[in-house]
Amino acid sequence: MNTNRNWNTLNYEVKDSLGVITINRPTKLNALNVELLSELKELLLEIKKDEVFAIKGVIVTGSGEKAFIAGADIAEMSDMTPSDAYTFGHLGQQVTVLFETLQVPVIACVNGFALGGGCEIAMSCDFIYSTNNGIFGQPEVKLGLIPGFGGTQRLAKLVGRNRAKEMIYTGRNVNAEEACSMGLVLRTFATKEQMLEAATKTLKSVSSNSPFAVSIAKKVMNEGIDLTITEGLQLEKRQFSGIFSSEDMREGTMAFVEKRAPQFIGK
Repeated sequence: MNTNRNWNTLNYEVKDSLGVITINRPTKLNALNVELLSELKELLLEIKKDEVFAIKGVIVTGSGEKAFIAGADIAEMSDMTPSDAYTFGHLGQQVTVLFETLQVPVIACVNGFALGGGCEIAMSCDFIYSTNNGIFGQPEVKLGLIPGFGGTQRLAKLVGRNRAKEMIYTGRNVNAEEACSMGLVLRTFATKEQMLEAATKTLKSVSSNSPFAVSIAKKVMNEGIDLTITEGLQLEKRQFSGIFSSEDMREGTMAFVEKRAPQFIGK
């Protein structure tokens, strides 16, 4: 996986088989522009090529203390034509879908503002951790816009249709405590360091399990969210039976019978 390159708008490092993506435009509160989204897309495509689970989980966070991602770069957007906006929206949606469909768990670690596209990036991760100063919102209508990177779709699935409509129609922000109470945020922390430590601990716990089984569970849960219960159960049954042909399943069950720790290989 060729991710050892210099990025202009983000940092990426791997430690103990966990990838950490840091959005790095601190003077712009990590706002999303075309360059940043393009670099994110390139990086995520590289991670997605990993077929041996060299990376077992990903954390995405923002540089500095003020913002995870404060939104899209409005200065760049202000001169866009409808055609430009379509291309920009498509790029943003590609990035959120890549986060959502990575074969490994992804935790968004939010410190400060996660507004507009920042909230949309966070929602495309498996779950969100936040410091107590986290601020979430989809304020696009205040600029004569609507969310364009998936906010109109994912927010309702996370907090319910009525709460999502209220947030998007009013453009109001919610703090970390309210975001946690409505189910947008999973856990809150006093400091960024505590949050990143907890996210690392969570992903290390996940990494002790079969990476292949975790990837299938993620796929089934993501695809099943829009299905009826009957359709979802059929999907689950197909994947459940299919996983019996995997080496990880044979290793995991045999290790249990033999009362030893399993040695999973990710397939």
